[in-house]
Amino acid sequence: MAVAGEQAGLADASATRILLVDDDADLCELMHEYLTGRGLSVEIAEDGRRGLARALAAEHDLILLDVMLPGLDGFELLRQLRRRSPVPVIMLTARTAPEDRVAGLDGGADDYLPKPFGPEELVARIRAVLRRSGKVAAPPEMIEVMGVRLYPGKREVTVDGILLETTTTEFDLLEILVRSAGRTVSRRELTAVLYQRQVSPFDRVLDVHVSHLRKKLGGHEDLIRTVRGVGYQFCAEPAGAVER
Repeated sequence: MAVAGEQAGLADASATRILLVDDDADLCELMHEYLTGRGLSVEIAEDGRRGLARALAAEHDLILLDVMLPGLDGFELLRQLRRRSPVPVIMLTARTAPEDRVAGLDGGADDYLPKPFGPEELVARIRAVLRRSGKVAAPPEMIEVMGVRLYPGKREVTVDGILLETTTTEFDLLEILVRSAGRTVSRRELTAVLYQRQVSPFDRVLDVHVSHLRKKLGGHEDLIRTVRGVGYQFCAEPAGAVER
């Protein structure tokens, strides 16, 4: 996999440390896998009191903070944190009332992202907050695998130099697969990250999006390989027989 303009991405990405404070174990697992795949180091705290203790340890570059937490809610955690630390905080919550957003921002949050959210929007907001804090530059300019080029900043895809028209979900799906090239990504992971919900045995939405992507890739459609009973894999090198 080639990543052009890597110096324009997360500055020393391996050292960019995220603390995720959220009591949803499944969501934490999925976010951990997705964010670490983007070059971020992620630590998880599943209750407010531990989250505050870890945040005050001054070992992280940014905090992702849920509002509804056991032990200590996110608003109180933020209030106590702000008395002693300027570490950037993005609040993640299903509470979308204007007064909740105002409370979070007035309490010292750097951004406020309502659930459900798309994975690329989260990463874009992380980058934006880190840029404002002087810890990161612009996003990577280009990722290339097997002739497929993705430009995350512009959200564009080209195949052999030809621009493809993709929907928001198709681009997000393709980026996850390309960044994980050579590794099988489970249906559960893809569905949870893309649609913020659990997969069911009768859910064919993901398959429809994969089918559309394959058609748009044209002669490169076999790059998206079906791993029966598990999920999908983007081929990192030329392959022989491909299971469809």
